[in-house]
Amino acid sequence: VWTSAGNGITPAFRDCAGLPLRHCSKPIRTYSVSSKVGPSFSADVMHHALEATPSPSTHKKFAIRIGRLYHAAPTADKYNGPMADAPWPPAHADSPLAILLSGGSDSAVLLGEALTAYPAVHPIFVLTGAIWESAERDHVLRFLAAVASPALRPLVELRFPVADLYGDHWSLTGRGTPDEHTADDAVYLAGRNVILLTKALLWCHFREVPELATATLASNPFPDATDAFYEGMAEAVNRSVNGRVRILRPYAAMELSKADVLKRGASMPLQHTFSCIRPMRGQHCGRCNKCAERRRGFADAGLSDPTAYN
Repeated sequence: VWTSAGNGITPAFRDCAGLPLRHCSKPIRTYSVSSKVGPSFSADVMHHALEATPSPSTHKKFAIRIGRLYHAAPTADKYNGPMADAPWPPAHADSPLAILLSGGSDSAVLLGEALTAYPAVHPIFVLTGAIWESAERDHVLRFLAAVASPALRPLVELRFPVADLYGDHWSLTGRGTPDEHTADDAVYLAGRNVILLTKALLWCHFREVPELATATLASNPFPDATDAFYEGMAEAVNRSVNGRVRILRPYAAMELSKADVLKRGASMPLQHTFSCIRPMRGQHCGRCNKCAERRRGFADAGLSDPTAYN
């Protein structure tokens, strides 16, 4: 829930007494909201409502940004998570977190940051049969070894073969792989986030891990990266098992670019991350669409690219 107190977004545990809240019967997590939000903040996504209401434009803006960070089935206590403007990683977390780890730089940085705050972090790697997965998995294991800490749990590998769906698609055959001259929509894999999230959400539910984080960026243009998609996906899977797992998208909520994320991870072993969709001898090919995107990201971040291109 949200209260107006001081500047910035500061999490704290407080009793309900004295706060303008309904439906409260026990200590809850509250957040102070800076003056730019108004004396208090209310949104339909928050089932513990405050009495005051901000302007419609402010209401809509913050409802959208909360949605990007925090998605869950619409039950009464699912949205008491950090506001989109709250720091990531959180100053303190008392429950485990799972992270969809693709091997790329964005999810690797997300995992590295989560290790500084969460008591247990479970990396989840989903194998679908894509031609790059062997090289990608090798890089994932190297990265995890390089950032090993007491909070890091063993890699979880989930399998969701897509050959019966994709047929002779370039992602499975390697024929006609989009190169550095193609538009970004050429690398769109239809339904990929449905595939990645379905088993990952269920894994979290069965093992009582309450949150699943993904490093999707706000600039992602594809239909399975929208706020509505993530809200619907979390709701559908949770309803199917009467679950409570939340999806976090902190980088989308913070509206970070790939360069922004690389800057955040500049001290991490990013040489062990992998982005290529046409690997050669286990290395980045240097000529595919994703290799070109990787080069641009490091250049835009003003960082030396540690990648070994074939």
